[in-house]
Amino acid sequence: ILVSSDKSNIDSDIGDIWDSKQVMNNISVNLKHGGEPLKPNTDYYWKVRIFDSDNRLSGYSEVQKFCTGSFEGTVSSKNFFLIEQISPFSFKKNSESSYFIDFGKDAFGTIELRYQAKKREILTFRLGEKLSDGKIDINPGGSIRFQEVTLNVTPDKQNYTLVLPPDRRNTEGDAILLPDSFGVVFPFRYCEIDNASENIKSEDIKQKAFFHYFDYAQSSFTSSDKILDQVWDICKYSMKATSFTGLYIDGDRERIPYEADAYINQLGHYCTDREYAMGRQTIEYFMDHPTWPTEWLLHTILMVIEDYKYTGDAKLIKEYYEMLKNKTLKELAREDGLISTQTGKITGEFMSKIGFADTTKRLRDIVDWPQSQKGTGWNLADPKGESDGHQMLPVNTVVNCFFYENMKIMAEVAGLLNKPEDLDEFHYMASKVKKSINEKLFDRQKGVYIDGEGSDHSSLHSNMLPLAFDIVPEKYKNSVVDFVKSRGMACSVYGAQFLLEGLYKAGESLYALDLMRSESERSWWNMIKTGSTITMEAWDMKYK
Repeated sequence: ILVSSDKSNIDSDIGDIWDSKQVMNNISVNLKHGGEPLKPNTDYYWKVRIFDSDNRLSGYSEVQKFCTGSFEGTVSSKNFFLIEQISPFSFKKNSESSYFIDFGKDAFGTIELRYQAKKREILTFRLGEKLSDGKIDINPGGSIRFQEVTLNVTPDKQNYTLVLPPDRRNTEGDAILLPDSFGVVFPFRYCEIDNASENIKSEDIKQKAFFHYFDYAQSSFTSSDKILDQVWDICKYSMKATSFTGLYIDGDRERIPYEADAYINQLGHYCTDREYAMGRQTIEYFMDHPTWPTEWLLHTILMVIEDYKYTGDAKLIKEYYEMLKNKTLKELAREDGLISTQTGKITGEFMSKIGFADTTKRLRDIVDWPQSQKGTGWNLADPKGESDGHQMLPVNTVVNCFFYENMKIMAEVAGLLNKPEDLDEFHYMASKVKKSINEKLFDRQKGVYIDGEGSDHSSLHSNMLPLAFDIVPEKYKNSVVDFVKSRGMACSVYGAQFLLEGLYKAGESLYALDLMRSESERSWWNMIKTGSTITMEAWDMKYK
């Protein structure tokens, strides 16, 4: 490996920063720099060549350039943002002064317009995500966006960028803020323009869209099933479209990262682009900004181990090991290993240890969202909500399945860091929790898991998670699988991740595939059918 301070040196095979010489081992990724210390905010160039087992030498790879950032702050480094000027997918002139533009896909951004006015005018713009009778829906409901703004144009100016008003909910408080240079960004697919006295052509207008770095060419998917292909496309584009803050956020409603959403986003992102900066930055964000749902917090270590599996880089594990131990909620465990958030063990000191700045906050079990009509008080389309009527009890099966998975992963992490005492402790705890789940949270007569200690109800969630986390004893797998299949997609889009994982692990690959390519109301295809180009938080509008 040669690392150089300028292009001329690297082109001349001079590694003035580092020349690794010939290294005889099988390590092919995540090699630690061994030359002069790198400087912050500096450009460097590098290339590599390899030797085979017979000592035959290859040519050098193409030269690569990288720029270091600031060495202060987080362990991981940020990547850069992308701004794309997107041309209309369709452009229609409705009248002499009005236009309708469809940019093909929803994106976060604003409008750029080239317009030569002969006199001072005020153009009216309507931006939206949803149509009604061929026009932008001005009352789309929920968190679907619509906005009407005006633009003052003058004869002495030709190029304009539409300035949008901020939404207090997603630009204040805990919301992830954008650089001031971005201005206000807004999600929209459609644009309507009124009161334009001069002619506007399709090439005069662009959707100025903001993204985190995302190399779309890194992955592709085609199959014999056109619905499955479209499901892949909407999921992949969703990851790019919602990347505009540089962290995995909930979407536009709050623009706040939540651990469970972020984990699922990470799984898809790491599979479709070899770009890990956003995932790693999000993990570090969660160290000091956890969210209130118990199960969400228990996704933190799931994100960390996935990052390690993809990158081979253990820096995050080493840096945050003690905090990760706290975030497993192991301190809440009873003698039998099961945990509960309702035993009085959660104090202000405990909340501080797991990363909360406001130590008056408390964890609450969630299972899925929205919970039942009884639990939320909302008038839901399905009274069972997205949690399949899960019975909320102090010792919750869903929470303890995640706790078991945390213990299992922490044992792996302790092994990576050569901490044998911790490894033994976490391994023992995992065994204890698994045993207690199968003894105290399982109905042997029915062959299914119950929702919690003392429960008389079994939800999909209480059974799909034991399958996903390898908790189910072999002799009960058939009865648990039969129950899971009997419930269909009785979980949210979030819960579907673990439902599919559990089904594939249980050998039910065809049934899982059928769920992914389903045309039912509770499917990804239904999102596409409704006109969305970004995956929705709920299967259909009526469920929110």
